[in-house]
Amino acid sequence: MTRTAVTWQVVRFGLVGAVNTGTYYGLYLLLGHWLPYIAAHVAAFALSMVGSFFLTSYVTYRTRPTWRKFLLFPLTNAANFVITTAGVYVLVDLLGVDTRYAPLLAAAAAIPVTFLVSRTIMLGPDRDTRRDGSRGQPVDHPHEPTAVEASVNERTR
Repeated sequence: MTRTAVTWQVVRFGLVGAVNTGTYYGLYLLLGHWLPYIAAHVAAFALSMVGSFFLTSYVTYRTRPTWRKFLLFPLTNAANFVITTAGVYVLVDLLGVDTRYAPLLAAAAAIPVTFLVSRTIMLGPDRDTRRDGSRGQPVDHPHEPTAVEASVNERTR
C-alpha cells in the first residue's frame, strides 16, 4: 500500500473519529444527568462503538464488514478504553479538570494506538504484503500486473 493510500486512511480515520467522538460525547453528556461520570463514560463508549465499527469499515478502510471483524472490533477500542478511562480519572480526580472536558483530552492520547490496532483488525496484519512476499497493493485489491502477469495476459489474449 502506498504512503498516499495510508495517508488517506489516516484522514478518513480522523473524520470517522470526529463523528464517533461527537456521538460519544453527546451520549456522555446526556447520560451524565443520571449516572456518575465514569458510568456515563463507559455506557457512552459502548453505545458509540457499534456505529464506529460500521463507519470504520465502510469509510476508513473501505472494506466489507464481517462478523469476524465485528467480534474483533472491540479489541480496537480496548487500548482506547484503557487510555481514556485512566485519563479521565487522572484528569478529574488528580488534576481537577472539569468532567465535561476530561474525556476529550484523554481521547487525544489514544488516537495513534487506536488507528494501528483498528487497521490490523480491519485489514489484517499482512495487508501490505502479497502472497509471493513482495510489498505492494493488497492481493484482494486491483493492482498493476507484474511483468510475469502481463506476459501471461498477453499470451492468453
